[in-house]
Amino acid sequence: MRPVVRIVDLGAVGVPASPSLLDDFRDLSRADRRPDRPGGRGLVLAEGTVVVRRLLASPYPPRALLGVPRRIDELAAELDGLDVPAFVTDAATMADVVGFHLNRGVLASADRAPVPDLGALLAAATRVAVLEGVNDHENLGSLFRNAAALGVDAVLLAPGCADPLYRRSVRVSMGHVLRVPFVAGTWEELVSALRAHGYVLGALTPAGDVGPAALADHPRVALLLGAEGPGLSAEALALADHRVRITMVPGVDSLNVATAGAVAFHAVGSPSTAGCG
Repeated sequence: MRPVVRIVDLGAVGVPASPSLLDDFRDLSRADRRPDRPGGRGLVLAEGTVVVRRLLASPYPPRALLGVPRRIDELAAELDGLDVPAFVTDAATMADVVGFHLNRGVLASADRAPVPDLGALLAAATRVAVLEGVNDHENLGSLFRNAAALGVDAVLLAPGCADPLYRRSVRVSMGHVLRVPFVAGTWEELVSALRAHGYVLGALTPAGDVGPAALADHPRVALLLGAEGPGLSAEALALADHRVRITMVPGVDSLNVATAGAVAFHAVGSPSTAGCG
């Protein structure tokens, strides 16, 4: 028998006081679901119908939804066949549970997906981004959104990066962090795997001597990007085959890292974006 979403009307049954899947959404203004925080449970949280749809279409196993009736109804097609509870309530009760008013009207929680195998990921890819020290969740989310839009097949997280599945990163990425596979590792692990799979490494730096388009003819390209301010470390720069610079008008020393990534991603191109205007 085909499983169906379980609608739980909180107006009829009340907000449960005992532990339940509704606890996935409690007190989000004070309690974070990252595994690196005290009490963190490692859950993935999606906000809004667009991002929830992307979560439901992703490899991340859904656990529950919480939303106002109109938003849950909008997701009926995506929920068909899923055996998960959808808690339905009014905006005021939802705000009491979450800890703040959520104008997007719906949340979904999910467990984390298995981490991809680094070798298999690089074997299937042609364009990857390698991030070092990107610990701003909004920049991280924007980078994943740009990567998805511009044909980057995977993101590698070198030391110092924040968790891409933190709620704000998921939201800013418009759910594309759930679509673009990523793996974290040491520089030694990541570069060894990149070399083994024939990638040319281009490090973005204002002191670069070639533009990103100079790498476009390489069959496999890895673009290295560092955090706002410090940029890439000396270790990362030393690992690169090329130092890559985005030409700017005099008097402007740098771009936001997500913007710089978008310019470079577009310049190196990829088979999936060939011919796109």
